[in-house]
Amino acid sequence: MAQPENHVVLDQTLKPFYQRASEAEVWVFVVVNNCWYIWSFAIDWVHINECEGRPCVSYGICINYPGGFKCDPPPTSLRPEKLVVIVTSSVFGVLLILICGWWSHKVIKKRKNIKRKKKFFKQNGGFLLEQQFSSGEVNVEKIKLFNSKELEKATDHFNVDRILGQGGQGTVYKGMLADGRIVAVKKSKLVHGGEVRQFINEIVILSQIIHRNVVKLLGCCLETEVPLLVYEFIANGTLSDYIHQQNEEFPLTWEIRLRVAIEVARALSYLHSAAAFPIYHRDIKSSNILLDDKYRAKVADFGTSRSISIDQTHLTTLVYGTFGYLDPEYFQSSQFTDKSDVYSFGVVLAELLTGQKPVSFTRSQEERSLATYFLLSMDQDCLFDVLDPQVTRYGGKEEITAVANLAKRCLNLNGRRRPTMKEVAVELEAIQSSIKASNHVDQNLEEVAYIQTHEITEAWDIVSTSTGPCIDGGRSSFDAQPLLTLKTL
Repeated sequence: MAQPENHVVLDQTLKPFYQRASEAEVWVFVVVNNCWYIWSFAIDWVHINECEGRPCVSYGICINYPGGFKCDPPPTSLRPEKLVVIVTSSVFGVLLILICGWWSHKVIKKRKNIKRKKKFFKQNGGFLLEQQFSSGEVNVEKIKLFNSKELEKATDHFNVDRILGQGGQGTVYKGMLADGRIVAVKKSKLVHGGEVRQFINEIVILSQIIHRNVVKLLGCCLETEVPLLVYEFIANGTLSDYIHQQNEEFPLTWEIRLRVAIEVARALSYLHSAAAFPIYHRDIKSSNILLDDKYRAKVADFGTSRSISIDQTHLTTLVYGTFGYLDPEYFQSSQFTDKSDVYSFGVVLAELLTGQKPVSFTRSQEERSLATYFLLSMDQDCLFDVLDPQVTRYGGKEEITAVANLAKRCLNLNGRRRPTMKEVAVELEAIQSSIKASNHVDQNLEEVAYIQTHEITEAWDIVSTSTGPCIDGGRSSFDAQPLLTLKTL
């Protein structure tokens, strides 16, 4: 007799044994004389939880298993005193790990920042500037090296609300230093190759300039991704804003325009002939002329400026400048001279006179350039048709014509025929002096007219009180004194 597939023989004795065939059936096997006898029973299995009566209350934890249970003692980790020790140790361990992790992060971050700053310092021309410091070309006393945190705090992390202006070379932010000084922080654009020298060049040049009509450089920062320059803060914006965006609170009168022109001319004259080395600005325009709280002119943005040796007459460079202000002769030859700055200043004079922009697409193609437009109006004898109303309202015809003729000479296409900036400054000062003298004469005439009117009134008062006959032969006091005084006048 074959054994069923779903059984296991546990014993070869004659005793019967049991084998569970399924959840609801049990087979009983008996072997007699090598013969198998099988009984099958259908049953219902009942699973009993032996721990329901809590038999291990006094011994520990009850563990149920099929057919019985056992009592295990409670684990020692659950004892209160040991639990406190473990929790406390765990907390201190976690805190120690966190502190060590934080300290390690700070150390790694600090090292990375130091490496980063060294990289930026080199990238932004720091070593080049150090060479200039050691060579004595930079006035070390005037230039301060700011750290990045100081300037980030001063500008509120370069908040967009602090932006004063944006240009081709970068963005200028308003900031306040720890000592309370208000400054302008120029955040340059990313510098590469030759632009590094351009940036360092501005520091070197500004450190040499001491003039009240030139923006003062306070220092720089080279440890940031882009280099930063720190200038004195100039409160009232650019000359361009006042010329092209009429300000009702502060109209740019003829007197102010002439004074600004004189101050800019003095600054350029100083750069060309009075500085330790002649300096060519190379980007004179109304937006690079700032006005301080007293509306005095300050020449700014020396990023493209160049200093030359005294015996040099020109500088051969790649053509750089702003369209509308660019000297045509320099554009053709790539040779920049002091007369190239004179041409640009001539365009600024034309702006001050006409209120027109240096380039305007509203004018005809021939007159698109302000220089051409202005020179044509001079040649066609219609200057006063193109002048700004503020100029004609407050300026006299003679001094306006004199300034216009000077601007025309500055805009001469032949650089050699242009005046020097020193000559320009002298002529403008002479025009201003003539205006002051004329105003003084006018004031004196007004005073004389007032005196004459006052004394005539007094004379008529005397006549009105002396109409009767006189004791001394008919002569009146009017005949004796007042008429003599009037004849004297």
